[in-house]
Amino acid sequence: VAGAFRTEGMFISLQEPSLYTVKAILILDNDGDRLFAKYYDDTYPSVKEQKAFEKNIFNKTHRTDSEIALLEGLTVVYKSSIDLYFYVIGSSYENELMLMAVLNCLFDSLSQMLRKNVEKRALLENMEGLFLAVDEIVDGGVILESDPQQVVHRVALR
Repeated sequence: VAGAFRTEGMFISLQEPSLYTVKAILILDNDGDRLFAKYYDDTYPSVKEQKAFEKNIFNKTHRTDSEIALLEGLTVVYKSSIDLYFYVIGSSYENELMLMAVLNCLFDSLSQMLRKNVEKRALLENMEGLFLAVDEIVDGGVILESDPQQVVHRVALR
């Protein structure tokens, strides 16, 4: 097996070195319904599986004050604002601080773009800005940017 070796009867697997990666970015409303979802791999290949995962993640996190959860073998960082729940999901071995940097960048970028009015109605009226911001922050699961000033600037240029 490539990337693994044996030592005294124990089998140890080594992760291949990779760029910091994000498996998904989600924004759900107060009821746990999808407003925005972008999956970067095939962990949940069908929409049905994605929606089931989103309901599960919402049920586990919407009543807690923490910022991180381990769910279905994934690391989930999240935050809420008024009637929105923001999630950045990575693998179980992903660096939580990098995932949190992506979450904070997304939230702070949207906060600037929506003039500190980060709530459902304002977000729905500016979905194009949301799509552009997410594309500036993460491309194909690889983190490109974590500075909200840069993201807002690039979105404004487009």
